[in-house]
Amino acid sequence: MGILEDFFGAAPCAPAARGEVQRLLQELIEIGHKDDFLSERPGSPFNAQCRHVRAREIGKRLNELGGLALLEWVHRRVRRKLKDPLASHLSYAWSEIGEWVP
Repeated sequence: MGILEDFFGAAPCAPAARGEVQRLLQELIEIGHKDDFLSERPGSPFNAQCRHVRAREIGKRLNELGGLALLEWVHRRVRRKLKDPLASHLSYAWSEIGEWVP
């Protein structure tokens, strides 16, 4: 995928799902700003593996909507907005979702 197509291209999912994808993307960015995607300790809003519960729910929904291609598309946009290490934290938070490999 070319850089311009990646930057300006539509989400790789059904056109009817694109509004939902944009809302979920925005929610992920807000989670990153507010809570991070990983924690040093379990406890609300993090699960026993110290991964943000809602970020994982979003990842599962994105996987349902567009599989690995959509997860990668969303992750690139999160990385562009939040930079590392937050984008890397999201990658690990999504472990074991669909075909996602951190």
